[in-house]
Amino acid sequence: MFKINENYLKLPGSYLFSTVGRKEREYKAAHPDKKVIKLSIGDVTQPLVPSIVEALHGAVDEMGKAETFRGYAPDLGYEFLRSAIASGDYKARGVDIDIDEIFVSDGAKCDSGNIQEILGLDNKIAVGDPVYPVYVDSNVMAGRTGTYDAATGMWSNVVYMPCLEENGFAPTLPKETPDIIYLCFPNNPTGATVTKDELQKWVDYANEKKALIIYDAAYEAYISESNVPHTVYECDGAKTCAIELRSFSKNAGFTGVRLGFTVIPKELKCGDVSLNALWARRHGTKYNGAPYIVQRAGEAVYSETGRQELKKQVAYYMNNAKVIKEGLAEAGFSVSGGVNAPYIWLKTVNGMSSWEFFDYVLEKANVVGTPGSGFGPSGEGYFRLTAFGTYENTVEAIERMKKLI
Repeated sequence: MFKINENYLKLPGSYLFSTVGRKEREYKAAHPDKKVIKLSIGDVTQPLVPSIVEALHGAVDEMGKAETFRGYAPDLGYEFLRSAIASGDYKARGVDIDIDEIFVSDGAKCDSGNIQEILGLDNKIAVGDPVYPVYVDSNVMAGRTGTYDAATGMWSNVVYMPCLEENGFAPTLPKETPDIIYLCFPNNPTGATVTKDELQKWVDYANEKKALIIYDAAYEAYISESNVPHTVYECDGAKTCAIELRSFSKNAGFTGVRLGFTVIPKELKCGDVSLNALWARRHGTKYNGAPYIVQRAGEAVYSETGRQELKKQVAYYMNNAKVIKEGLAEAGFSVSGGVNAPYIWLKTVNGMSSWEFFDYVLEKANVVGTPGSGFGPSGEGYFRLTAFGTYENTVEAIERMKKLI
């Protein structure tokens, strides 16, 4: 008789954003006359910029001709894209990353879950709390997290690093030594960042403890402050302890196009074993590459025209973040984030739990956000709003929410 992976049965409920989506659909079905504004999931609303659309069209035309048709992509991704990444994201910031350290994929979400396949099950992970749910859930599926305590919302074999108001909603070095540390800056969900000096402490700690940092830099394009690093490799020693995950979803609007990449330096080893070589082996075995037309679109992101167009698009979303943060603060909400990240993190009101506040905002303001407790136990009593809506809907949503307090 076949058997299932029973680790999946340990997962409590459904995936956070699946639950949010279901509750939104149910409310709309029961109230068809209401205009519901969605500021929950971090999905973009602005169309692809012209230079990217042009690149897509050009690549499609190539695929329609025998002399320029492309089949399977190279394991690591096309050299034209990896060269553009190495130059535009790293060399431009004084960081030397070789193209064979860059692995093109269909997105950072997949990579953040898949990367743990090359790591032993006896590793103990450390996560910020609250945290992007995929980090924890994918390790649950692998069987690395121990048992779940429904009363505390915690797993027995996970080191939780509380992200609290007193530490700027960013994690601090853990008291218990982990083997794998997940970091996300600018942070999802809290919008927090750390300075280069503060990130250097994490790198030094990881090298000292022989721990691995999995660094999610999906939102680096939204950084506006000069002392906030755009890549973990700006820190000395990061190449011997850190893997970096990147996405085209938020900086270029590729949520529906799908493209990302992971950087694994050749210096990163476990004993004598190269993690770069392990990931290359995994990539070659389990992945046939992002589509050629999508990789050409990714290349356009690094063109001068593409950069200027996307800079305006990022500014559009960050203006939304300003509208949300200033509007809610003016109304009396306690808010943070929204400076280097397109997320605003706010306290619930009147002692409501995160899910109670979700229902309250949906019912009274017809606005959908994300309950903070869905990101981890320290998120209880908080709520996340995204700046990825349209400007018009964002303004309307905040005007509605101002009336709640």
